Amino acid sequence: MTVMLCRNRVADFAKWKSVFDANWPAAEQAGLSLRGLWRVVDDPNNVFFLFDVADVERAKAFINDPKAAESGRESGVLDGEYHFLQ
Repeated sequence: MTVMLCRNRVADFAKWKSVFDANWPAAEQAGLSLRGLWRVVDDPNNVFFLFDVADVERAKAFINDPKAAESGRESGVLDGEYHFLQ
């Protein structure tokens, strides 16, 4: 099974989470299933989340779509990273 581990440092968690939730249908269409979401205890605007990935190519297309970059800007992502793991 492939998973995608993501980290976002955000300006405001509540705003980020609102945009994250609004974009959930598109993530599901890309074959992503949220396994968990965590915030760093001493830095609650540093967020980690883990997805099960049905299809790596569809997941890559989703995260590289210009709409994803716009959502990141809208939600206040300051920096982030993702990794596909097996």
